[in-house]
Amino acid sequence: MKAAVKWMALRSEYAVSIRVPRGFFTALLMTASSLACYSAQSAQSLESIQSAAEKEVRSHLPSTHGKYFVTAGRLDSRLQLADCASPLEASVPNNAAATAKATVGVRCSGPTQWTIYIPVTVEIEAPILVLRRSLARRSPVEAADVELQTRRIAGNEAAFISDVGNLRGRRLKRALAAGTPLTANELVPDVLVKRGQHVTLLAANGPFEIRAQGQALSDGGENDRIRVQNVGSRKVVEGIVENSSTVRVEL
Repeated sequence: MKAAVKWMALRSEYAVSIRVPRGFFTALLMTASSLACYSAQSAQSLESIQSAAEKEVRSHLPSTHGKYFVTAGRLDSRLQLADCASPLEASVPNNAAATAKATVGVRCSGPTQWTIYIPVTVEIEAPILVLRRSLARRSPVEAADVELQTRRIAGNEAAFISDVGNLRGRRLKRALAAGTPLTANELVPDVLVKRGQHVTLLAANGPFEIRAQGQALSDGGENDRIRVQNVGSRKVVEGIVENSSTVRVEL
């Protein structure tokens, strides 16, 4: 019984000790409300950050008769960045803005500084040459093998081929199925010099030229660097394929 009375007394003592002044919770709620309001007003708009990233990429794209679609990745809605007092600055590292995918840095250089990186994708809708039939690796591409279609594809106009004239002297790097859009990366120069072929080695310095007979040790297209063995000296040198019978070497 005495123990119970003592416990009740302690309970009463501690209950009194945690009483707070009148209006404390009201003030606390008002402070929390003010902070929330301040946070909402001072946060940088996520749409403005995305827009800055897209605008930067567009400024680097080559002019085209087609239509570009530039889309910044969505930012987490929970992201809270201080409202920038100065215009946002955007940049693309390593000048990669003209590729299908780029990472753009958006920076605030005002009193409160921050930087965020956003992925941006680029697509183009334009007339592009498309294969009408499947072709094997190393096949030449003729005018009858392609047709012009309007496609929306990742990348920019510089990566795609829309002129049949650009197919001359080039072959497929790998086998492609019918309906595949032709890109510069899918084509390689025709083989002008074949392994084992006898060629002329040409070394020039101003008005002076030295010519020798050589044997190609590998295949090569125009402007490809290949190894050639000098027939007379048996020395192996590297040179640039100039045409189907000549390899230029440095003196």
